[in-house]
Amino acid sequence: MRVTVGSTNPVKINSVKKAFEKIFRDVEVQGIKVKSGVSNQPIGFDETLNGAENRARACMREGVDFSVGLEGGIAKEKGKWFSFGVCYIIRRDNKKGIGVTSWFQLPKKVIEKIQKDKKELGEVMDELENDTNTKQKGGAISFFTKGIKDRTKLYEEAVINALIPFIREEFEF
Repeated sequence: MRVTVGSTNPVKINSVKKAFEKIFRDVEVQGIKVKSGVSNQPIGFDETLNGAENRARACMREGVDFSVGLEGGIAKEKGKWFSFGVCYIIRRDNKKGIGVTSWFQLPKKVIEKIQKDKKELGEVMDELENDTNTKQKGGAISFFTKGIKDRTKLYEEAVINALIPFIREEFEF
């Protein structure tokens, strides 16, 4: 089975590979650099979902069984800010699936930097951790959980959730 991912970020590619292998076993996953078509830091569920869909559509190729888009976003609910990810999957027959990660709360300090400096969460985390490319490593979830959870596991959850319509094809989604 051939799967493309609308990103060259190893975290996104690995999460797709792990999720697909749990369900379909023999999987070849290829990352393709594409644009999300949304802001660098999507805000709200709709913009984040649009970014994931745009990525999935942009990486669909001839001979590919599934194309996958993953997009990280932030959203404000009940006065608190959260980080989450959305997965959008398209099968070669145009059937679609959408999945979401768990949401986790972000501290005020991080949100203030995102808003004031117009940065994306990954850039703020790089500064906070005094590191580079943290979004290609454990990500914010790893920092805030002290390594209990990492970005690959977080996104793997969204991919599995997005695969539900393909796992349970007897239902209409």
